[in-house]
Amino acid sequence: MHIIGWEIVGTALLILLGDGVVAAVLLNKSKAQNSGWIVITFGWGMAVMVAVYAINQFTGAHLNPAVTVGLWTAGVTEGSDVPKYLIGEFVGAFIGAALVVASYWDHFKETEDQGLKLAVFSTGPAIRNYPMNVVTEVIGTFVLVFGVLSMLVANKAGTFMIAGGQPLIVGLLVLAIGLSLGGPTGYAINPARDLGPRIAHAILPVPGKGPSDWAYSWVPVVGPLIGGVLAGAMYHWWFGL
Repeated sequence: MHIIGWEIVGTALLILLGDGVVAAVLLNKSKAQNSGWIVITFGWGMAVMVAVYAINQFTGAHLNPAVTVGLWTAGVTEGSDVPKYLIGEFVGAFIGAALVVASYWDHFKETEDQGLKLAVFSTGPAIRNYPMNVVTEVIGTFVLVFGVLSMLVANKAGTFMIAGGQPLIVGLLVLAIGLSLGGPTGYAINPARDLGPRIAHAILPVPGKGPSDWAYSWVPVVGPLIGGVLAGAMYHWWFGL
């Protein structure tokens, strides 16, 4: 497989485990129902770790269009490879969401709240204020991409503290972002993570689903892309990658 195939595999794993933990916490009659925000953020962090471990050796495990454009802006990723990464990320995100539907089919049927069902697939703001929601996503994604670039530089310099530990550290970085910055918007920090599953919610026969909140859907796409570009540009400016 090449970039597209591996990114499909990695991003599908990411969404299967990430959206899966949200389903476990939110849907009725799940054994993990009501276990809370800490479980969701920890589950997402571990989802990132697993996905990065799975494909890091093949593609660098972008798994996220914001990471791809950030690395391209910083001069790490070739421009000709960017479309390949994006295709793999969005297709993989859709597949991962479809697998969550299959895994939790009976629990979707047991859950009446349409908002909770949508929350399994995509993010939404605690307070709907589009400009500030975008700012939150820009900041969270900036932290993510800046952290990823810092790890790349540390690896090149031979100063990374844990041999082979980058996927774990990236997962812990996502955990930290979720705990500290996830409250306002649910920390999409990844256009594919939000848009791919939102499309799956819209077109798959999810039992008893409601609308897909397309009015908000641009925020978790635009905000992360801006954050990724800013982080890549600043890192390139500061450190000359």
